[in-house]
Amino acid sequence: MSNVTIYDIFNGDADGICALHQLRLAHPAKSILVTGVKRDTSLLAQVQAEVDDQITVLDIAMSKNREALLLALDRGAQVRYFDHHIPGDIPTHPQLTTFIDTCPNICTSLLVNNHLNGQFLIWAVVAAFGDNMHESAINASKTLQLSTTQLDALQKLGECINYNAYGESLQDLYFHPAELYQIMHHHRDPFTFIHEEPAFETLKNGYIADIALAQKLKPEVENTTGTIYLLPDAPWSRRISGVFGNLLATAFPFKAHAILTKRTNGGFVVSVRAPLARKNGAEKVCEQFETGGGRKGAAGINCLPENQFDRFNQIFNTTFSHNA
Repeated sequence: MSNVTIYDIFNGDADGICALHQLRLAHPAKSILVTGVKRDTSLLAQVQAEVDDQITVLDIAMSKNREALLLALDRGAQVRYFDHHIPGDIPTHPQLTTFIDTCPNICTSLLVNNHLNGQFLIWAVVAAFGDNMHESAINASKTLQLSTTQLDALQKLGECINYNAYGESLQDLYFHPAELYQIMHHHRDPFTFIHEEPAFETLKNGYIADIALAQKLKPEVENTTGTIYLLPDAPWSRRISGVFGNLLATAFPFKAHAILTKRTNGGFVVSVRAPLARKNGAEKVCEQFETGGGRKGAAGINCLPENQFDRFNQIFNTTFSHNA
């Protein structure tokens, strides 16, 4: 076993970080961390696995990593895969173990929590809040008997961790997601992270400043079906795009929302949120575009050409009017 390399491959958002945090609290290991901005989901291709290497994948769509997954398996690696995105065809392989559930009310951290029999449930609650699954977070937290003040603090923590993952590049982020994970991993208790870590204050203050700028904007398109916002090409708008969509979805649970953020090199990064009252249709919109994907409740497009805006608007309205 001395030559075995352990890789932890995870989405840089709250769900990916909290999923890994739970696993490694339960099963400590010296691993190579592979992560990036939230939109960087083709992470498995960064790993050159060898025989008996151990790979854990958390919160990145198998459909975007299938070729690299098959290559790793062919090279003799052992792979555990935890995820809640639409996976495509799941390979059957003796070296592959999957924990995949696309139910719109479950996130990857809740899957890990189930796997660990609730050992670090409180961190799954943080992740669910970060993934804008408030109902799931509150339901999961009931056995913890937390006060309203404590739940509010966990919600803010989840939102701030999630906020840190959004950006066109790592330069837009306050912390590299691997660094944020390593800071967080010193804390078994999220409340010590909240009260003792300067990193949390940095994220909280950045979140407040960026969301204030976003809330000054007027919608580009607004009707009974949904609302589309256009955000400028700026670091603050790239950081806030996902959590702004989550805030709007929570405030208007019967409407769909899309946040289109201008990219430096042209086109838009798109975040789509299905109505929280139905949590269905976001992936149907985004999968019709080359760089799109996601899950039923929340999905995105990494690069929507500007000349495709009218087509996007039509598909967005058609999809969610049919789901009404």
